[in-house]
Amino acid sequence: MSNQTTITKETIERLKETICELYLSDDIPWVIGYSGGKDSTATLQLVWMALADLPEILRRKDVHVINTDTLVESPVVSKWARTSLEYMDRAAAEQNIPIKTHILHPAYDNTFWVNLLGRGYPFPRKKFRWCTDRLKIEPVNTFIKNKIAEHGEVILVIGTRKAESENRRRHMEYYETKRVRELLSPNPTLANELVFSPLEEWMDDDVWLFLMQYRNPWGYSNNKLLTLYRGATKDNECPIMYEKDLPTCGKSRFGCWVCTMVERDKSMEAMITNDDEKAWMSPMLEFRDEFGNEEGDRERRLFRRKQGHLSGSYQRLYHGPYNRETRHAWLKRLLEVQEEVREMSPDEFSDIELISIPELQAIRRIWVEDYHEFEDVLPDIYYEVTGKKFYDPTWISSPVFQKEEWNVLEDICKRDEYSGEELLFEMAYSLIDIENHKNNQNQRAGLLEDLEAEIRKTFYKNEEDALTYYTNKMNRKKELGGKYNEKFMQSYVKEEGVEYGSNYSYDTDSEEVVDI
Repeated sequence: MSNQTTITKETIERLKETICELYLSDDIPWVIGYSGGKDSTATLQLVWMALADLPEILRRKDVHVINTDTLVESPVVSKWARTSLEYMDRAAAEQNIPIKTHILHPAYDNTFWVNLLGRGYPFPRKKFRWCTDRLKIEPVNTFIKNKIAEHGEVILVIGTRKAESENRRRHMEYYETKRVRELLSPNPTLANELVFSPLEEWMDDDVWLFLMQYRNPWGYSNNKLLTLYRGATKDNECPIMYEKDLPTCGKSRFGCWVCTMVERDKSMEAMITNDDEKAWMSPMLEFRDEFGNEEGDRERRLFRRKQGHLSGSYQRLYHGPYNRETRHAWLKRLLEVQEEVREMSPDEFSDIELISIPELQAIRRIWVEDYHEFEDVLPDIYYEVTGKKFYDPTWISSPVFQKEEWNVLEDICKRDEYSGEELLFEMAYSLIDIENHKNNQNQRAGLLEDLEAEIRKTFYKNEEDALTYYTNKMNRKKELGGKYNEKFMQSYVKEEGVEYGSNYSYDTDSEEVVDI
């Protein structure tokens, strides 16, 4: 697709008039998605300039600027976006422009690190993209739903352009055919929300030409924005994510530093390579490559789902969440990386948080309460790396079983007479913890059911024993005419150099992670 410049001064003036007409046509509030990148900056700048042309008495409708902070944003870009929002707040007040800024983020018990390190979700990949919905879509939709509840409708203004990709063009053109009002497309996943894309026909060069020729109205230099893009990969940015079918941000300069949707984070690599002042981010990139490495990922994960369910294909079991050793080791490494970048970074990033205290508190509760790890190792890991006591004033520890009892139980379960019983320790500490938390008469309801469920999860000797059990179960179902897992019963085959059934690293049939 050509990147030929198509905009002129007349184009900009007509577009500003269109924006004003749309703004004045009703009382529906506007929400503008702002990532800090070139497309969202150009979109917001156009709207701001159009509103500035209106008499103050007509600027009666609020425009909400939302920035989604996933808590794992590229530090440089996150700093840029937050500073830009501060400039907007001051300039909007001075110029009497009805723009209000909002920083959105995922709930602290549903962040990237809480899901990866706490719950043990396998790192995101093409057929298992659990991150976008939790980190981006849910915060945006929650904000928009609240605005819809207040006003009945909302207009979402975004910087998406047809020239970004063929998929984006087809997606936008499809929803153009569904328009119920001129210029406003419906959002297929959220009722009473209309989408306005003022840059939909612009090329990359159009965006940069506009940003370079028109002064930023909130006073944050567009020339500095250009330097963020120079010397890096193709200047994609991560748009506001308001529905699941939108393309991944994996190749974006304005995305998450932990993104594993691509094999290599070429954008962050380029940022570090082309600017010595950004070399302090190297440990982050190395850690991302470590936990996002497909090789050996299967061995780092339990051979069953979180609730103990078995499933598989091609006569092998699907592996579920990361095991305890991996989750603990990665948390320690993340804290070490945080210490390293704080020491190496310039003063403005010296207090950078790669993982927050509320996230650590959530991870601690998942490990102790959901995984029954009454050893409560997180405060020890935190102290070992940082030299500081872990702060968690709401924590209530068990008065009965703690680290000392954990060590005794582990020694017993690992005696020679139990050799090969790989799940014995997990079964023992889980049953003890369940009993401990139902230690009074009022809490005894459901105790036997909970104990039985835990035994069903851990009664296998090892993965080989579980595979034999599942294979026999499928054979019995097949012989008796019942419904069985046909894909599991198929054998591995190799045909004309193509291997079928060799990718067992994750469940290719299901993207549901609640029971991973």
